[in-house]
Amino acid sequence: MAIAVEIKRRYSAGSILVRLIYINIAVFLVMRIAALIGMFMNQPAIQLLQWIEFPSGDMVLHRPWTLLTYMFSHYDLFHILFNMLWLYWLGRIFLEYFTPKQLGALYVLGGLLGAVLFWVAYAVLPFFDGKMGFLIGASASVMAIVMAVAVYAPHYQINLLFFGAISLKWVAIITLVIDLLSVGEGNEGGIVAHLGGALMGVIFGLMMRNGHDVTAWLNKSIDALVSLFKRERGPRIGKTSKKWAKSSGQAAKSAAAPPDEDEIDAILDKLKRSGYGALSDEEKERLFMASRKR
Repeated sequence: MAIAVEIKRRYSAGSILVRLIYINIAVFLVMRIAALIGMFMNQPAIQLLQWIEFPSGDMVLHRPWTLLTYMFSHYDLFHILFNMLWLYWLGRIFLEYFTPKQLGALYVLGGLLGAVLFWVAYAVLPFFDGKMGFLIGASASVMAIVMAVAVYAPHYQINLLFFGAISLKWVAIITLVIDLLSVGEGNEGGIVAHLGGALMGVIFGLMMRNGHDVTAWLNKSIDALVSLFKRERGPRIGKTSKKWAKSSGQAAKSAAAPPDEDEIDAILDKLKRSGYGALSDEEKERLFMASRKR
């Protein structure tokens, strides 16, 4: 129980980078536990994954939510391990130049563009003709963050084991080359999605160098949605609230009345003893009203 409380505290106090990592890990653990339970009930994991993975073809029309769920989901241990390490390392560098909101929005936009290119590739490229594919993992989203910071700060250097100091531009280039060299190993759809995420990162980096934020519209939309829910969940005015409002109105009306001589004398005595800084906001306001009256 104490562990759960500590995890909740760290999540609440953490940045958007920490929260993204926590969400991915939590979804991974839930999926693995559900798959384990399903195995004992003779229910294969594929039946669970099909509700989370982003599919090619017309199936996406029946599962539109997968456009978002896939980018927060992993099933293989090494898949989530490498993605979260990349997200953490490059995400920290990203936050040296940009805001947490931009990081969260770019993560989503990179995943969305990756999914769109994945879907288009299966629909139009002869290589995928007659094939069905499914997309899962945060790779496209992470690629967007990697490429964004590499384009914006190409000469930023990081230290890599066995390689020493290396510029981010070379990290990005090597990452893309490794992706392209893996063509033919059965993950062509995933590679297309990676390229979509990388393209989103390049667009973000180039636009930010010119002073334009391509994530602004998404963050404004999210802020508006959050504000809407807050208003809908606001306190309702009942009998007690109306009574409080009435008494508050009377107090405000009383406070607006001109101060009498005794009240002013008491405020002036306090002013002489302790100075102007010792007066409360209400006493300062009353003194101001009296000076205007006179």
